[in-house]
Amino acid sequence: MAAPMTFLIYAVFFSLLLSVVCESPEETKRKRALLIKKHLKRLKKQEGGIKLVGGRGENEGNVLILHDGTWGPICDDEWDVTEARIICKQLGYPEKSAQPTVNSYFGPARRKFWMDNIYCEGSESEISECRFDGWGQNDCTSTEAAGVICSEPEETKKESFKTVETTMKSMVQLPRNMRVRLSNGRIKTEGRVEIKTEDGEWQPICGDGWSLFEALVVCKTLNLGYASDAMQTDFFGGNLTANSPAGIKCIGNELTLSQCQHDKSSTGRCPSKDMAAVSCTNSIADLIIDHVELMRTAHLQDQPMFFLQCAMEENCVASTAYEVQKDNPAWHLETRRLLRFTAKIFNAGTADFRPAVPKHLWEWHMCHMHYHSMEVFATFNIYNSTGQRVAEGHKASFCLEDNQCMPGVKPVFACANYGDQGISVNCSDIYKYTVDCQWVDISDLDPGKYTMKVAVNPEFKVPEMSFENNAAVCDFYYSETYATVTNCVVQRP
Repeated sequence: MAAPMTFLIYAVFFSLLLSVVCESPEETKRKRALLIKKHLKRLKKQEGGIKLVGGRGENEGNVLILHDGTWGPICDDEWDVTEARIICKQLGYPEKSAQPTVNSYFGPARRKFWMDNIYCEGSESEISECRFDGWGQNDCTSTEAAGVICSEPEETKKESFKTVETTMKSMVQLPRNMRVRLSNGRIKTEGRVEIKTEDGEWQPICGDGWSLFEALVVCKTLNLGYASDAMQTDFFGGNLTANSPAGIKCIGNELTLSQCQHDKSSTGRCPSKDMAAVSCTNSIADLIIDHVELMRTAHLQDQPMFFLQCAMEENCVASTAYEVQKDNPAWHLETRRLLRFTAKIFNAGTADFRPAVPKHLWEWHMCHMHYHSMEVFATFNIYNSTGQRVAEGHKASFCLEDNQCMPGVKPVFACANYGDQGISVNCSDIYKYTVDCQWVDISDLDPGKYTMKVAVNPEFKVPEMSFENNAAVCDFYYSETYATVTNCVVQRP
């Protein structure tokens, strides 16, 4: 392995020499030092090392991490700007301009996922120092690779192939009155998505980064109901060309695909060679969070850590609790301050809400003595006035069942005895404030005014009619003796 690495290092030196022939000696020396340091760090294969793949420059791509001598991707569950900043910092790029990407934006994952449900405080120097489910433990598909776009340092910014700023400038709205169709599906409600370009040709769309948001708008555009699946695949045939659009992004509430945007600089570029495809349906679930119940039940509780041992096994307390457990022999006598509340989720759709993974992949949890069918069904976050996340209810997994139904509706789903899990139409799944992990650990939070956000189906793993009513965003006031959650507004996660 030494010879190939030596060759790569010499190649780096040679490319650097060519790029700096016309520069001043001081500038050349500075740039060379920065780039060599970055390349050597990347070439050094060590546990926890990371690299970016699939991007147009070294500063962007899906994230791969080295574990046990093998590179593997990171899943985008709970992936946000905090984790993206850790990645950019680890690679030697500025943190502040880090931009996270999800839905395999730089192409589908081709290897086993090493990390899932990562939660970083922001102070970590490497991504492997953050909390996550455990090496190789995941429920992710190839279309859930996490990535980043980092900004080059000022000294090397001219050599950057693409920065965050140029990415934003290249996003433009699709042509008005653009025609859309599904092609080569087994039935009329599925197939690869094609648009008619200005030259009159039907072009398939690059599948990299394709998500339920775009699929939802496509089905709406074609009057085919709602999206039941968004695929990045070559299953439906077709060939991408130099005119094939890529980087299409929708919010999900657009009336037609022409109201969405796309990255014009990515036209004709599709590293994965997969195409965007959809499957549409007329019957689908629609979850609504009960924000009134959230406000009514929110309260503080000081709980000894002795009674939180089960919750700690499922990563339900803040990271400082684990430090206390490690450093203090009498840790079980210490207390944690919890903001407890009830989460009531109602299915107002036309089909049952079912877990994203099949039953044989559900996990048995000894503490709670039942199977959990979804790793990320709800997230509980608290933000400060600048929008920085300062506390989180990191609930490891969930079981779904019909706890309360409308008159005349019979409950179907139950967690007990390895029963089927889900939420029936016109029924609610209720996680009462008395349930383990139904809280946010605010032990490290200073008194003050904050924003609280509780979101269900936040990773959009299960398709719905709309995601606009899946989250409650509230004012959270915390004093040393009490807390209030008020002024909740229902919106998208």
